[in-house]
Parts: sequence; structure tokens; C-alpha cells
Amino acid sequence: MADKIKFLLALLLLVAGVVGFYYFTDVAAIWRVLGFLAGLALSVLVAWKTEPGRRFFEFTREAIAETKKVVWPSRKETMQLTGVVFAFVVIMAIFLWLTDKTVEWALYDLILGWKT
Repeated sequence: MADKIKFLLALLLLVAGVVGFYYFTDVAAIWRVLGFLAGLALSVLVAWKTEPGRRFFEFTREAIAETKKVVWPSRKETMQLTGVVFAFVVIMAIFLWLTDKTVEWALYDLILGWKT
């Protein structure tokens, strides 16, 4: 129950930041942005204090660690793979065009006799 109240408080802080940004149109934009960011930061801090919030931030930390372990392809590998994909797309386009023209010829010329 306490986590639900904290999430509600976090949501209210976020809404307060957004409403404050649009309500105080006569104030300089920098102060409005800073007010919104303060509401966002407070909302994140309150949400962090809940059990689901802690699990979410732990998941985020683990996801970032896993992303750092990724081995990205070199430029040469990227160019080769791009060439293979491009060649496959061209071959498939030609195949589909030939299939379409064959079906068109068979349907309209042979079966229906519309093109004479």
C-alpha cells in the first residue's frame, strides 16, 4: 500500500511540473523548464524509493552493463553485410517482378484472353 501511495505522489509531482510549465506562461522560459525538471527529478526520486522503482533502476543498470559488452561489427563487416542485403533485395525484386508478369500473362492472355 505504501508503494502505491509513493507512486501516486510521484505522479502528482510529475503532473505538477507539467502544469506549472504551462500555467506560468508569463515567467521566463528558463524558470519554467527548471520547474518542470525539478518536478521530474522529485518524481523520479520518490518512485526510486518504491520496490518496483528499485527493481526498475536495477534492471536499467544491468541493461546498460550488457550493452557495454556488445561487440560491434567493423566498418568492413558492416559494408559487406550491407552489400549482401542490397543484393538480396535486388534479386527478390526481380523474382517478384517476374512472378507478377508470369501470373499476369497466364491470367490475362491464356485464361481470359483479354490482351489480344
